[in-house]
Amino acid sequence: MVFKRKPKEEHKHVSHKERVDRSSASSDHSGLDAALGRKKGIKKTLVARDLVKSYRGRNVVDHVTISVNTGEVVGLLGPNGAGKTTSFYMIIGLVTPNEGTVLLDGEDITRLPIYKRARLGIGYLAQESSVFKKLTVEENILLVWEATGVPDRQQREMLLPLLQEFNIDHIRKSKAFVLSGGERRRTEVARALAGNPDFIMLDEPFTGIDPVTIESLKEVIASLKDKGLGVLITDHNVRETLSICDRAYIMMDGDVLVEGTPQEVASNAMARKYFLGENFRLD
Repeated sequence: MVFKRKPKEEHKHVSHKERVDRSSASSDHSGLDAALGRKKGIKKTLVARDLVKSYRGRNVVDHVTISVNTGEVVGLLGPNGAGKTTSFYMIIGLVTPNEGTVLLDGEDITRLPIYKRARLGIGYLAQESSVFKKLTVEENILLVWEATGVPDRQQREMLLPLLQEFNIDHIRKSKAFVLSGGERRRTEVARALAGNPDFIMLDEPFTGIDPVTIESLKEVIASLKDKGLGVLITDHNVRETLSICDRAYIMMDGDVLVEGTPQEVASNAMARKYFLGENFRLD
């Protein structure tokens, strides 16, 4: 631990048993990985090193270092004004740092815009809904492959395994505007995965959704980790984020206050005093 200062008629009901069966069937990722051309076991690292961002002469982010490896889930937490959102945006390419570097497997990508980072394997899911509401679920996904020039035959080979992996094959013809919150999020994650990223950055994924949908989304995040992707989450829902993280950073006043496992973070005296609260419990 580091311690620092569809139209409705198309929307079919699916029973609980069917969902369990589909979930069990999708637990083996080999078919999807093969379809997408994923090579498991290849470790990559995304590092933001000594990031600084100033506004009006004040450092809102002050020499912050954050790393994410493939095959792990990392949380980026902190109170409002701590600098976590600005740090997150510098990592994904929405904000340019005044100082510091962002390295993807040692390659400097600090000045690259977000779309070029996406081509290098850094996916991003915004807090706001990003699906095209007038398109169907499968059209939202196919759009990614069409934009990147994937041949039609290969699109057909990849589509069904991807839909099945996220339990959205039964709503593939549904327009996005009729989806539930959980179905929409699953569609967004599936579409992000269609780009075959090594990392997925999740901005406030648990905001504005009900507890059942949160649990469903946590299962999706766990499946991304199982596939070998690196996941970085920034969210105000501390308990839910820590429950699925391998490591977490807590920021305070533009700096990293605490870094460690969820257990280390939850038991840290400074984290409890300034952010979590003395009565915070993981379970």
